[in-house]
Amino acid sequence: MPASLPGRYPEVYAAASRDPEAFWLDAAKALDWSTAPSRAFDADQGPYGRWFPDGELNACHNAVDRHAEGARADQAAIRYDSPVTGTKRTITYGELRDEVATLAAVLADLGVARGDRVLLYMPMVPEALFGMLACARLGAVHSVVFGGFAANELAVRLDDARPKVVLAASCGIEPNRTVAYKPLLDAAIGTASHKPEACLILQRPHCAAQLTEGRDRDWAEAVAAARAEGRRAECVPVAATDPLYVLYTSGTTGKPKGVVRDTGGYLAALAWSMPNLYGVAPGETYFCASDIGWVVGHSYIVYAPLVHGCTTVLYEGKPVGTPDAGALWRVVSETGAVCLFTAPTALRAIKKEDPRGERVGDHDLSAFRSLFLAGERADPDSVAWAERVLDRPVIDHWWQTETGWPIAGNPLGLGLLPVKHGSTCVPMPGYRVEILDEGGKPVPPDTMGTIAIRLPLPPGCLPTLWGSDERMRSSYLATFPGYYDTSDAGVIDADGYITVLGRTDDIINVAGHRLSTGGMEAVLAGHPDVAECAVIGIRDSLKGEVPCGFVVLKAQVARDPAEIERELVAKVRDEIGPVAAFKLALTVPRLPKTRSGKILRATMKRIADHEPWTMPATIDDASVLDEIGASLEQRGIGEA
Repeated sequence: MPASLPGRYPEVYAAASRDPEAFWLDAAKALDWSTAPSRAFDADQGPYGRWFPDGELNACHNAVDRHAEGARADQAAIRYDSPVTGTKRTITYGELRDEVATLAAVLADLGVARGDRVLLYMPMVPEALFGMLACARLGAVHSVVFGGFAANELAVRLDDARPKVVLAASCGIEPNRTVAYKPLLDAAIGTASHKPEACLILQRPHCAAQLTEGRDRDWAEAVAAARAEGRRAECVPVAATDPLYVLYTSGTTGKPKGVVRDTGGYLAALAWSMPNLYGVAPGETYFCASDIGWVVGHSYIVYAPLVHGCTTVLYEGKPVGTPDAGALWRVVSETGAVCLFTAPTALRAIKKEDPRGERVGDHDLSAFRSLFLAGERADPDSVAWAERVLDRPVIDHWWQTETGWPIAGNPLGLGLLPVKHGSTCVPMPGYRVEILDEGGKPVPPDTMGTIAIRLPLPPGCLPTLWGSDERMRSSYLATFPGYYDTSDAGVIDADGYITVLGRTDDIINVAGHRLSTGGMEAVLAGHPDVAECAVIGIRDSLKGEVPCGFVVLKAQVARDPAEIERELVAKVRDEIGPVAAFKLALTVPRLPKTRSGKILRATMKRIADHEPWTMPATIDDASVLDEIGASLEQRGIGEA
């Protein structure tokens, strides 16, 4: 890593590389331990090793009780804002401790103990956070499934995690509809071979659920009874290597992979990231506009802000449509958030609806310091737009469900490094990132290859997959011995900056040339009329694959789409060259996305290639795929 970069980053990264044992033991001092670790790492445990092997602690104590018992008792822990229900609520650390301790007593009465699993199927309401923290309080392992997930997908997770209890709500609220959760939960339990012993159901007034006799309990009634009797559960110390949660991510075989998150390493990494990467101090307000169903929500709505003693914002709404493209700026203003973390897709949606950034000026953002982006590649044009309208640092950073916290980013707390649009900047301490060729050999700077991380992974990353060390090895460690395979493609430049170009599946082979669809997307996104885009490789009998670009135009664009499509083809040819064989750009009303905003490129490709495909479990609106099929059919590609 070049030492010429400004700020404290070079020396901090070098210290973590030179003596990781000392570095992470020092970082662990940010936590309260019931038994402090005497060593940071044991290479003989698990597929590649385990962090803080002899330490004991409790995640709920670190996130809640130590603040509630100290000077932060009356500080806001959670600021809940729900434009879809017109509800706002502030919960102090003292109140949070009381809610969580009481709910944990209810779970204990249902038989939940250390090591048991509890599945959560919840919307973005405070009770979802109470549930996660109550599990952690008991030493139980929570597994959050995105609220409204399809019944068959929920059943698969029930069978894999085998939870003793399910925490669910009667419904979720979308801007234009109410999604009844209980029928989906009932269908999943009916299909699954594993049956939970009990379900605790939060009845929301928008859609009351019919409770199943003998299995279901009313959440509010159970909590009220425990509170009336003064029953509260205390924090149970667990081994640092014990799992805090299991979070499922898609598997190539169709069976989801249960990413295990250990307790001690995870909390230590999150505690380090808040001041050093995000530049946020205890007592300040941090706003992560994600969902607790995703890893971003686990890490930066729940655990990191609370462990660090911040106020976290819980937002039940959308970046646009609740009510307009100024929704996130309103929440930032009203909560006094100093940092906003959202997805590039959200930023593009805001830019599409408010291309001049007029909604920014409607709100007082005087406390606001930085915008962080992650979840999908941030195109340079959108980053530059946000920098211009916000006049603040806009930082694209990169990580995965598996890693639990950022692999690379611009460490605001150590001193902002020069920004390179399109790059996710430099690796965080503990991540020894390299670019490898297909044979597993490191490549020169600015050469595209697979992004791999030299083992061991730093604290916070997955130690294994639920129930299968062998699947962990075959999925992540076998391709390049001694490395974790990210399955992302990219480059590292001479300054050590990492640019993620897309999944390795998104590297297409055009007449023997390996080309990045992400690079083409960056070119398309630079067109002034394009709001968002996606490039896929379509099977071609002559060249093997040829790229096809799908573009969504900005809201106010009135030009002929065919003219814009011709300009886009010429733009790719000019900036990447004829080797890209880019000849097809299609304007479409919208792109198919998951509920977290990731574009479903693989499904689009299967439709274009006439391959069998199944409806993605996480799709936000299934009808978009019909629109994509129709657009392809109009050009003689794929089928409607």
